[in-house]
Amino acid sequence: MSTSLSTSGATSGRPQIADAGPQALCAREPRVPAERLVAEMVPPPRFDSVRFDTYNPDPTQPSQSEAVTVLSGFAAGLGGAHASGAGKRRWFSKKPAAAAAPRGVYLDGGYGVGKTHLLASLWHATPAEPALKAFGTFVELTNLVGALGFQQTVQTLGGHRLLCIDEFELDDPGDTVLVSSLLSRLVEQGVALAATSNTLPGKLGEGRFAAADFLREIQGLSAHFRPLRIDGQDYRHRGLPEAPAPFSDEQVAKAAYATEGASLDDFPGLLEHLARVHPSRYGALTDGITAVCLTDVGPVPDQSTALRLVVLADRLYDREVPVLASGVPFDKLFSEEMLNGGYRKKYFRAISRLTALARDAKPLVSQ
Repeated sequence: MSTSLSTSGATSGRPQIADAGPQALCAREPRVPAERLVAEMVPPPRFDSVRFDTYNPDPTQPSQSEAVTVLSGFAAGLGGAHASGAGKRRWFSKKPAAAAAPRGVYLDGGYGVGKTHLLASLWHATPAEPALKAFGTFVELTNLVGALGFQQTVQTLGGHRLLCIDEFELDDPGDTVLVSSLLSRLVEQGVALAATSNTLPGKLGEGRFAAADFLREIQGLSAHFRPLRIDGQDYRHRGLPEAPAPFSDEQVAKAAYATEGASLDDFPGLLEHLARVHPSRYGALTDGITAVCLTDVGPVPDQSTALRLVVLADRLYDREVPVLASGVPFDKLFSEEMLNGGYRKKYFRAISRLTALARDAKPLVSQ
């Protein structure tokens, strides 16, 4: 599935890459067709090869081993016939329908305990063709509804055996109602659900909104899932060295010119560009990029900008794109007010992932 990329000054519709230098993310304006959004609902490249037996449980956290056992059994239970149509048969039954068990599992835990690894392993282990399984982040799911429309999304996903939703975080009541309605329709059609988040289903949105309608929607979503708590420390920092300190502008630029397929942008300019690109296109924005090089990294100025940066960090992490930067360390990107606010878990996840990508980028700098 192709994606067009327009570049300022380009005449061919493709980014024009100078032989003498790196690309610029700020020069890219991707256009993503709706069918690509559907085709890409699979585990991202970083999780192509993960399986339950490649998950490394922390021996001090028994809930991690328990999660593998529970999810393995859940996957095995999805090997039978699709449950679609069960609701229709009840119309002709004189007996009242038994209360349905939750059609999903919900992996709750802090960032970096391997929830996405386990979710992708569940996708791989479920005995169904890839076309009958879908995997995407919460943001990608809402983007799909925006691209296809609600009814078409229900029709597209309704025949699936399994829908995996990563980073299930509800940041506004509108998205809550939308996803609650979508999941309810999919459950009715026999689709099994699995999701990850940093918050238990009944606690989603707590501390952000107090509206009674919002809380009612949360409870409705909660009923679809069996919560599965996963405790532990961020594996990206478990036994690993601290993230490298930022490099100089000169070192970053030199590495960008020396690395085939790298991009080079100043951080303030990139933040401005992200405001002009829909977050559903951030993955396409990085197509073909082997390393992201950023100069003049500094604290993000506001929450809207910070949330866009979180999405970009997720897409870069999914694609294993190293990030080389000058300026302030990544743990200084977000203000204390942001880190103590309602979106703090998103910001900590972004710091964790960018730190891991900074480690990956260190070899790009000539010693």
